[in-house]
Amino acid sequence: MKKEKKQSAFAELMSYAGKYKILTYFSIVFSVISGIMAVMPFVYLGKIIKEVVKVYPDFSRATHIVEYGWMAVAYSLGYMAFNFCTLACSHLSAFRVAKNMKKSLLYHISKLPIGFSDEIGSGKIRRIVSDETGNTETFLAHNLPDIVQAITVPIVLIVMFFIHDIRFGIASLIPMVLGFIAMGGMCGSAMADAMKKYQDALESMSNESVEYVRGVPVVKTFGQTVFSFQRFKKSIDDYGKFCMDYSISCRWVMVLYETVINSTFAFLIGLVLFLTSKEGMKQDILVDFLFYVIVTPVVTTSMQRIMFISENALKINDTLARINSILNIEPLREANKNEVPNGSSVEVEDVKYQYKEDSKPALNHLSLKADKDEMIVLVGPSGSGKTTTAELISRFFDPNEGYVKIGGVDIKNIAKDKLMETVSYVFQDSKLLKRTIADNLRIAKPDATDDELYDALHKAQCDDIIRKLPNGINTMLGSEGTYLSGGEQQRIAIARTILKNAPVVILDEATAFADPENEALVQKAFTELTKKSTVIMIAHRLSTVRNADRIYVFNRGKVVESGKHDELLSKKGLYFKMWKEYQSAANWKVGEAV
Repeated sequence: MKKEKKQSAFAELMSYAGKYKILTYFSIVFSVISGIMAVMPFVYLGKIIKEVVKVYPDFSRATHIVEYGWMAVAYSLGYMAFNFCTLACSHLSAFRVAKNMKKSLLYHISKLPIGFSDEIGSGKIRRIVSDETGNTETFLAHNLPDIVQAITVPIVLIVMFFIHDIRFGIASLIPMVLGFIAMGGMCGSAMADAMKKYQDALESMSNESVEYVRGVPVVKTFGQTVFSFQRFKKSIDDYGKFCMDYSISCRWVMVLYETVINSTFAFLIGLVLFLTSKEGMKQDILVDFLFYVIVTPVVTTSMQRIMFISENALKINDTLARINSILNIEPLREANKNEVPNGSSVEVEDVKYQYKEDSKPALNHLSLKADKDEMIVLVGPSGSGKTTTAELISRFFDPNEGYVKIGGVDIKNIAKDKLMETVSYVFQDSKLLKRTIADNLRIAKPDATDDELYDALHKAQCDDIIRKLPNGINTMLGSEGTYLSGGEQQRIAIARTILKNAPVVILDEATAFADPENEALVQKAFTELTKKSTVIMIAHRLSTVRNADRIYVFNRGKVVESGKHDELLSKKGLYFKMWKEYQSAANWKVGEAV
């Protein structure tokens, strides 16, 4: 749902309301009526004051006080009734808008390349989908009716002021005008920019907090504190500094605003003193003064509401901009030709890819090839582009330049469903759903029989796992203390991949979190997995690469060496250096460290 045409925030929100849009318009109408009714009791209060002063000291002649009082009560009840209708309509519409907006976001995200979440950050995505859409509900359900009432009430009061007594009306209007001028120092483009920075700071904290929580096991293992995660601490410090700096910048403007908006009494008293010096104390002057003293605080309250509501109006513009920043991300182009791969060979031709936030390309004119049923291994320093290459082959995103082909066909021309059938990806840290083992396996093949499940588990060296589970493959994971280790989860993930039986398998450092015993079993599972598939393996533990058909050595986004294990050792290049360092680490003993 891409937003191309610029439209107002309200119009954009209404585009999500569907048939509930009419309720928002009803809430606006009801809000105007309730705003008018909120003022009417003051009109009758003025009539009561006027009649009381007029008949003083013989109050028995005040025959209309009860009538005026009941009219004030009637309008108060009317205000309550229409205000209830306002909020009922606005909430029904607001909930529908928030719901439809979340659905649009989630549907659009489902069409985006998998790699986009790595670039944006899962914390930021969660905040936009959950919190930002919640802001739209708050705006439509509460802020919009408040805006309408906050505008209606002062307008009605100003008209009343000038009808009642133009002199007192002008005196009451002066602090309102000065208040609006002072308010401008805290609103406008400066406020919009500040709101964006504020939301950016919150998003940064959300992203970094997610990453920090994920790293808590490591932090606790090594006895570190929050200071060990400097980016998280910096995001908190930046947020605190921004809030403090902005608050200080608004200090004198806020003081001026609060002073002038609450100075109405000073102007009224000044006017009374001026009039009495000219005309003497008259009954009409006293009545008008009492009336305006009672009514003008309503204007002050309305001004306060307008100030805070203007902040919410700016906030909703920023909210929609962030929501559209997701909606405006282009999905991967759908395949036009729907070509079918001829075999399972994989070719990466002169590929260049650069992440949006990076100044240098992650891959730069990269080329490599894996023939049908061949196993190739990608090795190299961290950040050299191995995982990016694997993700491009799986079409988590598209390269900026160059081509990726499977079976001689550009993957851009392979239908998404067909590509998903063709490629299996085993991540470093495979996650299982809180479902049964059988349910987790059937993600790969929904119609698989129990015999097929057991066969896949056997080939993935999972027999010992199934034997110890209380209900075998029907054991619910994550309940009643049934949990698997990282290595065991990885073997279940490999069984899922074996069940899928995809022609191309990508293993992204699949033994990274396995202990030695599990690693040996995972390696046996790999042997079964590689019998009928083209395998692309990313490896840091070089013990896993010796039998590869070809090894590609990455450095700074390029392939700098390629060949078999012995061939690369004989070249004494980067691979030779990596192998030597690996052997030294593998042979290291505690006693030798003295």
